[in-house]
Parts: sequence; C-alpha cells; structure tokens
Amino acid sequence: MPWTEFDTPLGSCSLAWGDAGLTGFLLPGAVARRPPASESAPPPARIAAIITRVQRHLAGEPQDFSEVRYDLDRIPEFHGAVLRATLAVKSGRTATYGDLARTLDQPTVASRAVGTALGANRWPLLIPCHRIVAASGMLTGFSGPGGVATKAKLLALEGAQLL
Repeated sequence: MPWTEFDTPLGSCSLAWGDAGLTGFLLPGAVARRPPASESAPPPARIAAIITRVQRHLAGEPQDFSEVRYDLDRIPEFHGAVLRATLAVKSGRTATYGDLARTLDQPTVASRAVGTALGANRWPLLIPCHRIVAASGMLTGFSGPGGVATKAKLLALEGAQLL
C-alpha cells in the first residue's frame, strides 16, 4: 500500500491509502510505526486534498473528515460501527464511551468494547477518537503518541470546552 509523509504545524504525519480508501494515518511521533510492507509514493490528488485539510486542521482551522473514504474492510465489524459513530462527533464537541455504545444500541456496559475499538483506530484525528471522553468528563485512553496529553492538545486546538 502506498503512503506519504508530510509536514504539519505539529510535526510529520503519514497517510496510507489503497483502492478502497484510506488504510491508515499516523500522527506526529508515530511515523516509526509505519508498516514495513508499504512503499512511499507521491499522493494522488484526492490524497493531496486530505493532506492539505490535515495541515489546516493542525494549524487551528478545524476540518470535518467524515466524508473521507476509509478502508474499513480490514477491521472487525463492531470496530467499524464504532468508528462510523465517532465520525458524528464534530469538532469542538466531545462524547462519552457510553454515548457511543448507546448510539450503537448497546448497553452502557459496552463502553469498554467501544474503548477497545477506538484504541485500535487506524485513523486518529481523521476519525476523531480524541473527542471521546470518560463518563466523568476526564480525558482517558488515547493510543496515539503522547497519550492523553496529545488528546488534550487536539481538543484544545478544536476549541472543545474541557473541565
């Protein structure tokens, strides 16, 4: 699968794609986790447009990536449902793991399964798992580089009201 690395105001990001859509996205600091089987390639126009939007987003001009085509065929069905539900949480807003469970017609106890699915998110920032918080409002569980500190930085960049 082709990928490209690009600069943003927060550091270098990487984006991978295939015929079915985006296959992955890496935030700054995660570039070393790039799949070894992939090859660097110049991005086609549709990918270059996403890169421009990521750069704008990380410069403080929030973007909505919900219309981007993601290759969800390689992940479990429940994870895909969680990620699609996460796309509905817009910039500047947050939701809880329980909110997402209820959106999926699951009991609140499915919150842990929601957290597991978000922890495996291959498209952090684009599929905004950083906008999902604990029921108490606390920032927990961000698997991206920098952990919860990065989650807080992304939320602040988007203007989310944090306690």
